[in-house]
Amino acid sequence: MSDSTTRLWDKGQPLDERILRYTAGEDHVLDARLVPYDVQASIAHARMLQQQNLLSTADADAIEHGLKALATSHAAGEWQISLHDEDVHTALESRLTAAIGEAGKRIHLGRSRNDQVLVALRLYLRDATNQLATAAATTVAALEDLARAQGNIELPGYTHMQQGMPSSVALWAGAYVTEIKDDIAGIQRTLKRINLSPLGSAAGYGTPNIPVDRQATADALGFEKVHEPVTAVQLSRGKAEAGLIFELCLLMQDLGRLASDLLLFYTQEFAFVTLPGNMTTGSSIMPQKRNPDVLELVRAATATMQGSLVEVLGITSKLPSGYQRDLQRLKPPLFKAVDLAEDSALIMASLLGGLKFVPENIHLDPSVHAAGDANKLVVEEGISFRDAYQRVGEAYKK
Repeated sequence: MSDSTTRLWDKGQPLDERILRYTAGEDHVLDARLVPYDVQASIAHARMLQQQNLLSTADADAIEHGLKALATSHAAGEWQISLHDEDVHTALESRLTAAIGEAGKRIHLGRSRNDQVLVALRLYLRDATNQLATAAATTVAALEDLARAQGNIELPGYTHMQQGMPSSVALWAGAYVTEIKDDIAGIQRTLKRINLSPLGSAAGYGTPNIPVDRQATADALGFEKVHEPVTAVQLSRGKAEAGLIFELCLLMQDLGRLASDLLLFYTQEFAFVTLPGNMTTGSSIMPQKRNPDVLELVRAATATMQGSLVEVLGITSKLPSGYQRDLQRLKPPLFKAVDLAEDSALIMASLLGGLKFVPENIHLDPSVHAAGDANKLVVEEGISFRDAYQRVGEAYKK
């Protein structure tokens, strides 16, 4: 698109280039992932307008064919959203109008960029949520494979960074399996807020004198229900995003703790595990080093995820009702969180697939059986646990 792109809000007066760069921000880059979703929602909107006799069949057909062609050509890399497009919405509508003529100008009837961006985001988040759950499930599967293959290997169970009780690879991996499955369930629960259709709320106050059918677009796009009343739609902004990122924080904390365990196990002092050579890096100065950088970055990703959550919560915390441009800044932390969580889960699954425990390096201190010995005395001699605790404690002092 040229610098003369007509944006959806243009009043015929040129926009200061500095204002354009500041207000468009990263949207022209970030919105690339929203193209197929904006196309999907726009087609549903056009068909609803047709059903309501607000758009002719010929125009609705032209809009649908034109939008599908634009989605295909964008996926093929034949065009990109430019800074002067500002966002996905202008990019598509301006190209659609150039391709099919006057019919392209009719697509925006009964909607605003406010409900347009939100429906695209919710359609995207619906897919992203499923992809995130799938990615986390690959980590679960890798841990389950590890437990099946090496589960009988003994491990010391640590409390306070000291050997406390006997454990095993199966017990260690099983704990992460259970908790990451819980994270997956949490991620899937966020669909409750995501699966509300905002279309027809327009700028937050509906579409006066235009009989849009909100239920029709909700049904066409597979939403569970219409988000009502229209004034609630913009007030909800940031809640689905924060809810998802919160669940991703919990997932990343589990992945980070898993990474922290493996970093400890990989040290030369422990040497409990070996890592795949193609997943470790070298040192620029120490020729002998193989560094577990990927695990360190997974561990650090928890902080990045928490930062994204705080950013989203901070943007929306003191806004008045109705749409505010502040909400545009939700996209960067949201997309960063989604990408980071998916990448981290998939990379951990790959690393776990090549992880090997080294039984000959794993030594359990005899004291790890102390609690079991105390329990045995209670069962065999009928004494109180406190008396058994004292006797066993004295025995291990000798």
